[in-house]
Amino acid sequence: MKYEGSCHCGRVKFEAEGDITSALACNCSMCQRRGSLLWFVPRDAMRLLTPEDNASTYLFNKHAIKHRFCPACGIQPYSEATNPKGEPMAAINIRCIEGIDLEAVPVTQFDGRSR
Repeated sequence: MKYEGSCHCGRVKFEAEGDITSALACNCSMCQRRGSLLWFVPRDAMRLLTPEDNASTYLFNKHAIKHRFCPACGIQPYSEATNPKGEPMAAINIRCIEGIDLEAVPVTQFDGRSR
């Protein structure tokens, strides 16, 4: 299935293809504050619909994850990193996807604070 999403103001828009069978709620210092529900897809399954320069990047801790956010409205619709196998991945905040029933998506808790 193909999904579309964006930040609040629409300056950062994307589409992603795949099945949202679950989401991850992480308690690290970043994720806990922003309240994201993350869906992981291969980076090539996500396509930006707006110029890449429309999103700013925030790095912290080991600088392994590019937290992408809109500099106008502040919403972070996705992040980019590589998985343990070295494959490019996107962590999409499903709260930024249009028309999905968030209550129907099973959420797994992840203890990122202890890592």
